Amino acid sequence: MRLKSISNIAKITKSMKMIASTKVTKAQRNMETARAYGQSANSLLSHIEVVQKEAANPLVVAVSSDRGLCGGIHSSVSRAVKRYMANHQEASIAVIGQKARNQIQRDYRENIIIHFDQVTKVGPLWLEASMIADQILGSKAEGGADKLENGGTIVYNKFKSVISYEATPLAVHSAETIAAAPKLAAYEVDDAILKSYEEFTLANSLYWALAEGYASEMAAKRTAMENATKNAGEMITKLTLTYNRSRQAAITNELIDIITGASSLN
Repeated sequence: MRLKSISNIAKITKSMKMIASTKVTKAQRNMETARAYGQSANSLLSHIEVVQKEAANPLVVAVSSDRGLCGGIHSSVSRAVKRYMANHQEASIAVIGQKARNQIQRDYRENIIIHFDQVTKVGPLWLEASMIADQILGSKAEGGADKLENGGTIVYNKFKSVISYEATPLAVHSAETIAAAPKLAAYEVDDAILKSYEEFTLANSLYWALAEGYASEMAAKRTAMENATKNAGEMITKLTLTYNRSRQAAITNELIDIITGASSLN
């Protein structure tokens, strides 16, 4: 019974590995596109030398998902957020994904102002990122102040390779911070345009983070399922050997009984 159960589990994990392998390729293509847009949009901020001011109440956005069976990828984001919170006790937290929320709220439940579940169910979408950005910027109705006015940081899993990822911070800036940049005077920009640019950069950065995190998650799931299939195979080998030994011992005992009975008749 146990051998049959583990064999069925091995079939499931092998299938999940094949599905994850297919999704990794597509996720990498989407991630590369999102990375190009994200880096190009943020290049303006580097060019005008935007400096993020230190604030007691910044915003930190944790980007994860609702899915499991992918190793410690969610714990990576949660640990990075907790390290950030250790130096910013009054910071506000927005969490994308149920897995990271369950871990972060153990220590910083009161700091979580908004959370989002069921994100990237079919992969990262610009529409989802835009709606999340709009909700975060609109959270001032509950928090009493614009949560991005003090600056913010997006914490996400940066895709490095199919076997490697790293929790990485990505700074986001308010319109006021961008307006105070030393080299912004080289551009003729109205305040209304800066506010729109603030909203766009937040949505664009979130989409970039979601795409990187999704690719990292699919790669981690592929690795986890590959390891699970390998472990199941090793267990099947050991259980088969144990079963064969037990069966051989039973046969040997029966032969001994038959030979002993025959000898006693003689």
